[in-house]
Amino acid sequence: MDDMLHQVEPLIPALRRYARALMRDRASADDLVQDCLERAVSRWYQRRDGDVRAWLFTILHNLAVNQFRKKASRGPHVPIDETSEDSFGEAAAQEQKLIYQDVLAKLAKLPEDQRAVLLLVAVEDLSYAEAAKVLDIPLGTVMSRLSGARERLQQEIEGGAAASNVVSLRSAK
Repeated sequence: MDDMLHQVEPLIPALRRYARALMRDRASADDLVQDCLERAVSRWYQRRDGDVRAWLFTILHNLAVNQFRKKASRGPHVPIDETSEDSFGEAAAQEQKLIYQDVLAKLAKLPEDQRAVLLLVAVEDLSYAEAAKVLDIPLGTVMSRLSGARERLQQEIEGGAAASNVVSLRSAK
């Protein structure tokens, strides 16, 4: 048990950061991390020798995907009784917070597969191979998605200036 604690505890901040980026909601992200850690503890005997970090990120990612699927089929749920007026929206207190929110909004516009790869590689500092293992996709797909994510994010940040070079096609009827 001490071995597990020494391996898992230092990874909790990175798991929370990744979960918050995926879920875009602090409470949901914390719940997701708790579910991930619960699953890791209950299935510790099933892990293979190797990188515990990649194993935990795989669990977290798969739990998030399952939640996204459930949410898509159910639709959004907002408990009115438990919600205060402050949680509906608040003005930014600092310019940095506005920039942060703007970057998160631009990240949210990326397709889920590209966003996941970008977050794992750029934010969580996983190698391409580790990200491929976490997402259960080929290494070449990681590189392709990462390239596409970086390009789309750059276009979003530049305000779509790069998109002005795109020629629109007419459909022939």
